[in-house]
Amino acid sequence: MDYVEKRRRPDWCPGCGDYGILQALYQALADLNLDPHNVFLVSGIGCSAKTIHYVNANGAHTLHGRPIPYATGVKLANPNLEVIVIGGDGDLMGIGAEHLVHAGRRNVDFTVLMFDNGVYGLTKGQASPTLKRGTKTKALARPNIYDAINPVVLALSVGFTFVARGYAYDVKHLALLIKEAIRHKGSAFIDILQPCPTYNDINTKEWYEARIYKLESEPGWDPVVRNPSEEEVTKKLTQAFLRGMEWGDRIPIGIFYQNEYVPTYEERILEQMPNYLKAPPALSPLYGPDNSTIVNVEEILKEKEVW
Repeated sequence: MDYVEKRRRPDWCPGCGDYGILQALYQALADLNLDPHNVFLVSGIGCSAKTIHYVNANGAHTLHGRPIPYATGVKLANPNLEVIVIGGDGDLMGIGAEHLVHAGRRNVDFTVLMFDNGVYGLTKGQASPTLKRGTKTKALARPNIYDAINPVVLALSVGFTFVARGYAYDVKHLALLIKEAIRHKGSAFIDILQPCPTYNDINTKEWYEARIYKLESEPGWDPVVRNPSEEEVTKKLTQAFLRGMEWGDRIPIGIFYQNEYVPTYEERILEQMPNYLKAPPALSPLYGPDNSTIVNVEEILKEKEVW
């Protein structure tokens, strides 16, 4: 499948990490051989949000901080779609942070890709929620005075069942992470570290590549929950949290945690509405041959009666 949108040319700044992320997304979708008609991309506002315009698939460019609730609606309306949320660190960790929290606890079966460069690139380099306190980029008049959010630790703590971190300039490795996230049954989150050569002169390519290492290269590393016992889940979550908090001379990338045993939001709905997957809202007919309404509202409401 060809996922390259040939009618539009990416117009990010030269050297932007977004180019690498876009190439990794192309590679992942092609390797999975997904039909473009069954892929739905949802973005918010920011440099990262332009990504959906460069992919030959369905998409919606939504509001600042709101791609996750929009994507949740898309997935619940048609659970057969592969839904991918694309947002920046300002979009998903700032105004949209509450939606990220609830996506995790619901375990919606979609993938969230967060482009993380520590700044609001589209609005000229203000500090984003992931920029470390005391950091002064060239766009800031003074060092950042806010403590940073740790996206990996946050995703783990709110219930995402697949949590990973990638690096924009390692396209091959990032493509593998995206593929695994899409294959995962449940809510998947990837924090993608990327330099912003225009506004962030601290977290540069050289800075990252002097610190990054791959978790899979560590002896004995295994992020996958092998059985649903409390002991196994606690063990895998604990090691994921410890690695997720590591930031400094060494920064890990790779899969931190993967648990396929948690019921998805769609499966939880199915328990209450047995016909949900057979006739989800987006695929249910609304009118009969004579244009009469065939949706039986009384039957739908009857399923929700509380006695």
